[in-house]
Amino acid sequence: MGVVGCRRLGLAGSLGVGAGGWVAGGLPVHDPWGWWTERGPAVTAAGTVLAYAGLTALVVAWWAYGRAGASVRHTLVTLAWWAAPLLLAPPLYSADVYSYVAQGAMVLEGHDVYSQGPSVLDPAGFAGDAAASVGGHWTDTPAPYGPFFLLLARGAAAFTGGTLVPAVLVLRLVAVAALVLIVWAVRRLARDYGADESGALRLAALNPLLLIHVVGGVHNDGLMAALALAGAVCALRGRWVLGAALIGLAMMVKSPAGLALLFVGVVVGRSSAGSPARRIARGAFGPGLVAAATVLLVSVVSGTGFGWLRTQGVAGAIHTWLSVSSDLGAGLGALAHLAAGADQDTVKQVVQLLGLAAAGVLIARFGWRSATGRLDPVLALGLALTALVVLSPMVQPWYVLWGVPFVAVRACRGPAGRGLAVLSAALTYETHPSGATPGVGFAVAGAVAVAGALLLRREAAADRAGSEGRGGTGVPGPRRPGTVRDGTPAGTAPA
Repeated sequence: MGVVGCRRLGLAGSLGVGAGGWVAGGLPVHDPWGWWTERGPAVTAAGTVLAYAGLTALVVAWWAYGRAGASVRHTLVTLAWWAAPLLLAPPLYSADVYSYVAQGAMVLEGHDVYSQGPSVLDPAGFAGDAAASVGGHWTDTPAPYGPFFLLLARGAAAFTGGTLVPAVLVLRLVAVAALVLIVWAVRRLARDYGADESGALRLAALNPLLLIHVVGGVHNDGLMAALALAGAVCALRGRWVLGAALIGLAMMVKSPAGLALLFVGVVVGRSSAGSPARRIARGAFGPGLVAAATVLLVSVVSGTGFGWLRTQGVAGAIHTWLSVSSDLGAGLGALAHLAAGADQDTVKQVVQLLGLAAAGVLIARFGWRSATGRLDPVLALGLALTALVVLSPMVQPWYVLWGVPFVAVRACRGPAGRGLAVLSAALTYETHPSGATPGVGFAVAGAVAVAGALLLRREAAADRAGSEGRGGTGVPGPRRPGTVRDGTPAGTAPA
């Protein structure tokens, strides 16, 4: 299938996802505009089938697109085509955006968003439709998001008067802006590294998991990744103060973005002049101090304070079946209770902490290898974020997108990039268009993961056969202009 055929198939798939989502997506309890309303069981079932068929077409088109050899310009136009059908659809594959709107309204009305949940809003008052549509788990849950994102949510609520449809669409514009920033950052990093720009864009931006969960689902994870990426671009180009400030903003969307400071510190230390001690000190403390100052300023100006620092673990109280440590902890807890009467929750919490400890060990290893020049800082950051997701006590499908763009820039066709491509394709099926997580979704995701792994193996064998047929020696070609040495892009000036 050529690039034109892939684009058309993906567009048909995106149209199917969007059209199906109008009746089977994350519909609100009440929409005063009458746009996003239930149409009855039969229509909902038909919409669900259409959405899944469209999703399959989109995933197949995306996978084939990676083998079609598209240009950068063609990839960017294709991205616009595939994203467009999702822009006016109701929230897809999640209802979290209703929490965003409600939390923005809470800030606007002066409620403490870090000690109360959306249930404090009057159902018949300002943003009441959004509050009523918040999922049961989150109605009384304080916000785990930082003040920068809550300022954006507050602005959306204020600008639209709390009316549900326009408030969601304003936040979707923020998500689209994040996508644009991801594209900008990935292109510049790929150029600096002399990497495959089109391949990096395909994995980082054209990815169906990003399209359905950032554009369709309006998740703020896209904004977090975009700001962290932009910070990495600035740091690698010598403007590390601006880069650290952008990472500080990313942390105030979601705190895991703070990991980027570790690897930006490596870049700053390497590019600094002076004695080894001065370089180490500058890399170890400089970016962190700038980010801390940014956090302090925004937290004070926003008026929300620092309550977000104590609500970072609220999501971990909810069991998600994608979390390996939570699943293992629940299983071991049940066995320990049967065998010795142990408290199941205590055992589960211990296993979850062990998972986080293992993630910490891996992150430290990636950081050390990056600091000693054995691993590129951008790739190391992508692997560190991925390790944190895999071993966290609370995992959602779209969390995988945290590390994807960093890996895409440095290893889109390597083992890590291909593995994340398979994982992305599989995880698109884990969630129902309405945001529910039926058991069949896990089964389909598992089947897609196995099929993707087998297909990768087949493609790798075909590539090796083709290389041998052309008389390939396996010796790498010359380094292209703009690639990196010692983890720093050629031409990067000291900060």
